[in-house]
Amino acid sequence: MTTLKSLLTPGKLVVAPGIFDGISARLAEQLGFDVLYMTGYGAVGSALGLPDAGLASYTDMVGRVKMLTETVSAPLVADGDTGYGGLLNVAHTVKGYERAGAAAIQIEDQEYPKKCGHTPNKRVIDIDDWGQKIKVAAESRDSDDFLIVARTDARAVNGLDDALRRSEVAANAGADIIFVEAPESEEEMRQICAAIDAPKLINVVEGGKTPVLPAADYAEIGYQIAIHPGAGFMAAAEALRGVYTHIKATGSSLQAPVPLMDFAEISRTMGFEDVWAFERRHAAE
Repeated sequence: MTTLKSLLTPGKLVVAPGIFDGISARLAEQLGFDVLYMTGYGAVGSALGLPDAGLASYTDMVGRVKMLTETVSAPLVADGDTGYGGLLNVAHTVKGYERAGAAAIQIEDQEYPKKCGHTPNKRVIDIDDWGQKIKVAAESRDSDDFLIVARTDARAVNGLDDALRRSEVAANAGADIIFVEAPESEEEMRQICAAIDAPKLINVVEGGKTPVLPAADYAEIGYQIAIHPGAGFMAAAEALRGVYTHIKATGSSLQAPVPLMDFAEISRTMGFEDVWAFERRHAAE
């Protein structure tokens, strides 16, 4: 089985789409992505109908991790927010995500309740507490193949220099991948990659604070992973709004303004062919 660690090589960029429910997971898996990313924003929104503002619990999120890893075979990087409490909670969260089948957990340095990294009014914990949190996370895993992604939101709060200091602290504490959230220019991205001697992750949020660049540019700058957490659910939301608006206005789905996946195709995507094969096999007994 391919591990996430084996895919992290200098000069190569792994692109991971954001998945948030069973349909998005199955589609991404069937398209052959090497790595998938469980987006907290999308998971919270699709499961709970709530904003990504610290309102989901550990139980909510680890259940979503388990559902997704049972649906896909590609390594899953899963958003673990702040670890859902103090150091004991962080240890419990890491163990739970690993048991649920994730390949990596993302832990961040925001104060609780956290917020989406591209929204305002964030606050971060003390840098020493941050280092201790990552140390506990790294020590709590059973396998070194289960990776710790250390995300700092300090760029928006205290500036890039503090974000780089926190990245160094996290790497020294045992983080495997460094994630500086929301750099605001290509120059800042280059500063980050030049300063950090560890695999680095870039968060590509369409309409967010970070410039959206071609994949080759992120690789050249020095990133090993590019996650696209929002593209899938934003596309789905716009398509849903279009077809629902049309049905509300006309009372029908005829001539809907967005293309609809063929019913036979969505049935295949969701695994009905396996159901039908099972029924045929057992009907013959």
